[in-house]
Amino acid sequence: MNLKPAALALSILLPGLTATSLLADEDLAKQSQNPVGNLISVPIEFWHYEAKGADASANALVAKPVYPVTIGKVNLINRLIIPYVSLDASFTADLPNIGPVSAAVDKSGIGDIQYQGFLSPAHPGKVIWGVGPVFQFPTNSNTQLGSNKLSAGVAAVVLSMPGKWVLGVLAQNIWSVAGDSQADDVNDFLFQYFINYNLSNGWYLTTSPTLTANWEKSSSERWTVPWGGGVGRLVKFGKQPVDFKLQAYTYSEGSIDKSAMFSVEVLFPK
Repeated sequence: MNLKPAALALSILLPGLTATSLLADEDLAKQSQNPVGNLISVPIEFWHYEAKGADASANALVAKPVYPVTIGKVNLINRLIIPYVSLDASFTADLPNIGPVSAAVDKSGIGDIQYQGFLSPAHPGKVIWGVGPVFQFPTNSNTQLGSNKLSAGVAAVVLSMPGKWVLGVLAQNIWSVAGDSQADDVNDFLFQYFINYNLSNGWYLTTSPTLTANWEKSSSERWTVPWGGGVGRLVKFGKQPVDFKLQAYTYSEGSIDKSAMFSVEVLFPK
């Protein structure tokens, strides 16, 4: 893999940052890559999607604040997923953590907000795990930007962090339980595997594609399957650690042709 374009992109986005001027903490980088790590963080992701077979695209700005709470021998990892979505006319797709979106004309607004609550051992072993409820609320500001249903389900994550690696999988399924009786039922599955290899000076290679299945659709339209990855770097502005990430994906299944994501994650170690 040729890292020069990605490294150049991050260098342009982060002018003046060098390995000598900013010290990266590799242990903190690995902790930030753990979905159930005992770490307060505020990730902001910007996604751009291109549709297959149509001159249409979508953008999503997604905030994913995480606040862990220790309760005896377990941590409760509280995560909100708050999307702001902008769709071109004729864009139709199932977007991860957002769900089915479709626009007859250009539309922008808040999508459905999701809460995940993972219960995880406060002192995990080599294999780290978490499990807990998921709730999705019909906060969409337009009917085309969300489900119009209150949904609930369960999520689970398993990972390990040997050496410089962070390896794991996350899965969840949600079902509609209340809401607009005229709206389509929700039965959405999400599966994400993540592979990170940490290099020196806070740099790391990453792939974390999110596969989705809408069980309410026919088998030929059900799955969205991306392939790709990217590069990231954890740096410190004084004592404040910030994680930057750049990824790109193509899709072998689904109505999305390709996507790109840039994220900024502010970390607050305890």
